[in-house]
Amino acid sequence: MTLFAIKPIATLRAEAEATGEHALTRALGPLNLVTLGIGAVIGAGIFVITGQVAALYAGPAVPLSMILVGVACAFAGLCYAEMASAVPVAGSAYTYAYATMGEFAAWIIGWDLVLEYAAGAATVGVGWSGHFVSLLGLFGVHIPASLTAPPTQLCTATQVAAHVVGCAHPGLNLTGAIVNLPAVAIVALMSAVLVIGIKESARVNSLIVILKVGIVLLVVLVGLPHVMPANWTPFIPPNTGEWGSYGWSGVLRGAGLVFFSYIGFDTVSTAAQESKNPQRDMPLGILGSLAICTLLYVVVSAVLVGMVPYGELNLPAPMAYAMERIGAPWWIRVSIDVGAVLGIGSVILVMLLGQSRVFYSMSRDGLLGPWAGRVHPRFRTPYLSTIYTGIAVCFATGLLPLQLLGTWVNIGTLLAFVLVCAGVWILRHTRPDLERPFRAPLVPLVPLLGILSCLGLMLTLPLDTWVRLFVWLALGLAVYFGYGRRHSFLRRTPP
Repeated sequence: MTLFAIKPIATLRAEAEATGEHALTRALGPLNLVTLGIGAVIGAGIFVITGQVAALYAGPAVPLSMILVGVACAFAGLCYAEMASAVPVAGSAYTYAYATMGEFAAWIIGWDLVLEYAAGAATVGVGWSGHFVSLLGLFGVHIPASLTAPPTQLCTATQVAAHVVGCAHPGLNLTGAIVNLPAVAIVALMSAVLVIGIKESARVNSLIVILKVGIVLLVVLVGLPHVMPANWTPFIPPNTGEWGSYGWSGVLRGAGLVFFSYIGFDTVSTAAQESKNPQRDMPLGILGSLAICTLLYVVVSAVLVGMVPYGELNLPAPMAYAMERIGAPWWIRVSIDVGAVLGIGSVILVMLLGQSRVFYSMSRDGLLGPWAGRVHPRFRTPYLSTIYTGIAVCFATGLLPLQLLGTWVNIGTLLAFVLVCAGVWILRHTRPDLERPFRAPLVPLVPLLGILSCLGLMLTLPLDTWVRLFVWLALGLAVYFGYGRRHSFLRRTPP
């Protein structure tokens, strides 16, 4: 059996429909899947990154950056929707690659998804900690600084030369802190919710989504009367002389930064085996959540830069600052902090869900140990996979700096998008007879545009991000050739 052995789609579908001690519970309807996607996407981006992009890169044109990323994600989203309806199996891009490009490509993307979801959950955990500490501060509660920051920080040579506090040498430096305790606590809590059950997890997520979307809409309604059209002029400020700072180059660079905010809609596809009717509902969940989130990002960013001059928004909490500047009541500021805490918490929940389901799928194929595929006899969830993932993410989010974690996420997601778009194109040629309840339009144009737009965004990322990706993939290859290739069920099954 070669490295490029393809797992038959009939086999994948049969495994998805199987019952028994290893089966997951089909408990999610279309609304659950849409809120799952919204829960993953609406988080730090809408509460934090919007202001930074406006102040440093795009100016009042930040809604254009949001639209550009929304369009790029839409190409990938259409391809995800077709794959999810044709191959309604847990595992997301890992499973799609196994059905189109073979086992080796599937392992690469599966290992890559581990980086995306685990690093994503850890990154967002650090962001959640900052908002939670801020919220407690509004009520006069203060946690010691040594328990709200990681013991390390990442410093560049430029920061060392500028004598930035705590930067003695390039690379990781000790901060004197012990652990980021709130970040560890939220990851542990969300892991426990996921172990208890997918239905319970979906209910928690849906409640959080309703609350945080309500808070976002409240901010829009309060802010609209205070919008000053003069703040939108000039809509695209002239370039400052540095590439990526205002002008069209700033809009494009802002789109690259904003992309982190959109990560998560693809995690809907990891829950295919827990959907009641995946062939109908998965496309609704993926495309519906992406459309709603894009609309919210565009509206919120337009209102934000209309309320406050864009140069003032390079702040940790730009939305709260805007409300304070227009004289909004104190309870709205509290509501924004509550919305940020809830919103970022649901992102962690969905990222951990995606990670554990990818491990579950890889284990079911023999590429990882049997532990990752074990399903709890009562809760019907891959509990060991969820627990071990939670422990690893707790260590990462408690001990590693945000700068290091964040660089791992974007490139892993973009690589997954590229392979899914390529998979749709390949499957249209190799299996034109395959039942596809949802068909992406204008194939091969849409997959090709998805591939090109995602590759373009990958090329905007720093060189050290690429280096870390290759190191991670090299480690993955060692695991594959040391364990996965020898234990693959597909390789042990007679042709």
